[in-house]
Amino acid sequence: MKTLLYLLYSALGHGLYAILVLALPLTRFVGGRYGYEADQRLGRYPGRVAVRRSGFLTLWIHASSVGETQAALILIDALRASGESFRFILTSTTEQGHRMARTRLADTAICLMAPLDVRPAVRRAIRSLRPDLYIGLETELWPMLLAQLGNAHVPLLLLNGRLSERSHGRYLRVRSFMRTFLAKFEEVAVITEADGRRFADLGVPVNRIQVCGNLKYDMPAEQTEQTRVAQRRRLGVTDQKIFVCGSTHEGEEELLLPVFRQLAATFAVIWVVAPRHLERLPAVESFFRRAGLAVDRYSELARKGRTAPVVLVDTMGDLADLYCGGDYLFCGGSLVNRGGHNIMEAARWGRPVCFGPSMKDFRDAADLLRTGGGGFEVADAAELTILLLHHHAHPEVYLAACARAADIAASQRGAVARQVAIVRRHLDRRRKSTPPGEFRA
Repeated sequence: MKTLLYLLYSALGHGLYAILVLALPLTRFVGGRYGYEADQRLGRYPGRVAVRRSGFLTLWIHASSVGETQAALILIDALRASGESFRFILTSTTEQGHRMARTRLADTAICLMAPLDVRPAVRRAIRSLRPDLYIGLETELWPMLLAQLGNAHVPLLLLNGRLSERSHGRYLRVRSFMRTFLAKFEEVAVITEADGRRFADLGVPVNRIQVCGNLKYDMPAEQTEQTRVAQRRRLGVTDQKIFVCGSTHEGEEELLLPVFRQLAATFAVIWVVAPRHLERLPAVESFFRRAGLAVDRYSELARKGRTAPVVLVDTMGDLADLYCGGDYLFCGGSLVNRGGHNIMEAARWGRPVCFGPSMKDFRDAADLLRTGGGGFEVADAAELTILLLHHHAHPEVYLAACARAADIAASQRGAVARQVAIVRRHLDRRRKSTPPGEFRA
C-alpha cells in the first residue's frame, strides 16, 4: 500500500508541477498570496544561494510559519554562539513566516520559501542548497522532501517535534506510508513524552526519540522585565491594566467584547487583540467600530502613539512579546472550536493564561498549566469575566498564579542546550564521513 500511495503522490506532484510551471507567468502577474515567491516554491532559487564558503557547514532549517520561525531564531542564535562556522538557510511555507524570517534574520541566514513537495521542485532545491544537515521543526513532515534528502544522503533531524492528537489521528490512517518517511530522521527531539509516544506510534524507533522540551520556552529570565517595560511603553500604558487576547479566530472577538466591557466598567484597561490570521484585520476592525470602540493598529503606535482603548495587532511575530506586557492573558482558538494555540508562549512570562475548552491541539500544555495552577480553563466568556474580575479583586491570588506559571515555564527550560547538542553530534558524524557539501542529489 505504501508503494502505491507513494507512486500516486509522486504522479500527482509531477502533474501539479507541470501545471504550475506553465502558469508561472500568470501567477507573477496576478501576485497576491498565490504569486508570492512562486519561483522559489518551484525550487528556483537565486544564483547566490548556491555559493558556498570554505569551512562553513550548510544547515537547512525548515520552519513552516511564524511559530516555527520563532523556534528557529532561538536555535540559530544558540548555534552561532557555539563558535562554529555555519551557513544557515531558513525556509518557510507561508508568506507570514517568510517575511518574519527576512525581517529578523536578514544578516544571519538566507531566507527562502520552501519548495512545493513535488519531486522536480524538491530535487532542484536540494541541488541548489546542497545542505550538510536538514533540520525540520515541530511537525514538518513532507514525504517527497524527506525521501529525496535521504536519497541525497543528507542527514535529517526533527527538532522541537510535536504531534497533536488531531494530527496523530490523521497520520494513523496512512501509518505504513508515514513510517517509511519518518524512518529518514536520524533523531527526533520532541517537546513532551506524549509527543514521543505519538511519533513512536507512527513508526519512529524509540531509540531515536529524545524528550527535550520546547525551544520557544527557553528564554533567559532577565529578558522578562526589559520586554515588559518596552511593550508597555509602546502601548502608552502607565497604570492601566492590559488585557491581551492572542491568536483569536472568527467569532471570538464577538464573544470577548462583553468581557472587555465588564472589565472596563470596573478598572482602567486596554484591550490588545491579535487575530490569528491577518487577512481578518479589516473585518475585525470594522466589528469594533460598529460596536462603538475606537481602534489603533499596533504597527502605527511608534509613529503616532496610542489614543484608543483597543489595539489591533497587525504584525507577525510580536504577539509573544506582547503577552509579556499584558496583565490578563487569553489564548484564542479555544472559545471557538479551533483546537487552541500555544498557551506556554504566554505563560513563560510569568503570567497566568486563560483559555477555553477547545484545546485538543495543545491538551498536554493545557493540562500541565491547569493542574499546576498557572493556567485556567473557562467554559465560556461569562466564566472568563468572573475569573478575571476575581483576579483583579484579589491581587494575592493573581500573584500566586503568576508565580506558578513562571515555575511551570521554568521547568520546561534547557531545551536549547539539549537540541543544540543533538545538532552538533550529527554534524561531527557528518564531518567524519563526508566533506561539506559533497553528496549525491
